[in-house]
Amino acid sequence: MLIDLAYGTGRLPVEIPDKHLAEIICLAPDPPLPDPRGAVTAALQAPIRSRPLSRIAAGRTGACVVISDRTRPIPYRDLLPPLLEILDAAGIPRDRVLILVATGLHRAASQAELREMLGSGIAEGYRIESHDGRDRESHARLGASAAGTPIAIDRRYVEADLKILTGLIEPHLMAGYSGGRKAICPGLASIDMLRIEHGPQMLEGNIGNGILEGNPFHEDILDIARRTGADFILNCTVNREKQLTGVFAGDLEAAFMAGVRKAGGDTIRRIDEPVDVAVTSGGGFPIDATFYQSIKGMIGCLNIIRPGGDIILASRMSEGLGSPDFSRLLSETESAERFMTRLFDPAFFVPDQWMLQHLCQVLRKARVTVVSEGIPPALLGEALVRRAQTVEAALSEALARHGEGARVAVIPEGPYVLPTVRGELRPLGNA
Repeated sequence: MLIDLAYGTGRLPVEIPDKHLAEIICLAPDPPLPDPRGAVTAALQAPIRSRPLSRIAAGRTGACVVISDRTRPIPYRDLLPPLLEILDAAGIPRDRVLILVATGLHRAASQAELREMLGSGIAEGYRIESHDGRDRESHARLGASAAGTPIAIDRRYVEADLKILTGLIEPHLMAGYSGGRKAICPGLASIDMLRIEHGPQMLEGNIGNGILEGNPFHEDILDIARRTGADFILNCTVNREKQLTGVFAGDLEAAFMAGVRKAGGDTIRRIDEPVDVAVTSGGGFPIDATFYQSIKGMIGCLNIIRPGGDIILASRMSEGLGSPDFSRLLSETESAERFMTRLFDPAFFVPDQWMLQHLCQVLRKARVTVVSEGIPPALLGEALVRRAQTVEAALSEALARHGEGARVAVIPEGPYVLPTVRGELRPLGNA
């Protein structure tokens, strides 16, 4: 069978032998909203457990609108105009509206990328600034969370008269689901906070895609968001074409949970038994632009792969490995075992170490082969993952390894889908 995988800005067709193909695991068919901007306007006027944004904005002297960075496929060209129109109608001068990009520790977006994300009218007509988690002095200290995490959040947001969060709700490897509280932490958090929130002990706990109950990461960042404050949120869900399928506006927690119910119904998929081989993708642009983000595609397979199985990841990786810190750490890592030993040394810390830890969690259970035209073989090496020229070549080797009865699952949309065996969600540290 010929199956198309999400790959860069297009699709990558791959051939899967019929006799081995056990499952094709896709997002639920979800048509786009017929009138996206109309749906956004309606959600802003009749929000979930909140007054309409127009009433909240009335009398405010300024606003901070938090947006996600370019690694999230959010249709901001539909999402932001109705929101900004309400702020304008409420009498908030445009020069008093700050659009703040919640980068966490990711790089800032270029002006060209902002135009692509937001449209030239917004990108050139509003003040847009990026969070810098490494600039400790730009953060306001707000005490500590109930779990003891010292809270340091971007001062521009903390001091804003009107605080609005936007984001995408989808499965997330640490938080269970992205969106809601995640725009504040890690989106606007200092590097010192992220060292704790993304620390090795946290990531070996009860965290994983789709897990909210008993998830210490979710519980802590929700507490931090409550203490920091959010007047209003505007979250959304999208389909495989990155089109708007749901809009959830209003209260920080109630609107987020409404979006989670929608996202869970669209993304959680059940199969009857584990498979020997999973063929997946990095999810296509923008998430598959780097190896760092593409690791999420591997993680998405962990619930359904047999111990000792094979994961084959196809990802464009047009921007290479990822940040300089991550690239350097990856190049000097000789084995997963040695890295994990190093990671738990209290004196050790490198920004972005958390995604290498997640890769090691994958490697505890499965062998990984990467297919990508974006990274030269020598750059990635094969200390942790294998390389192949094509998915078919990698699959042929995996099938020879597992024998005639090998079962293969294909996940065309990679990290945007949450495959499970009979609905069971397993923590990454115990996948």
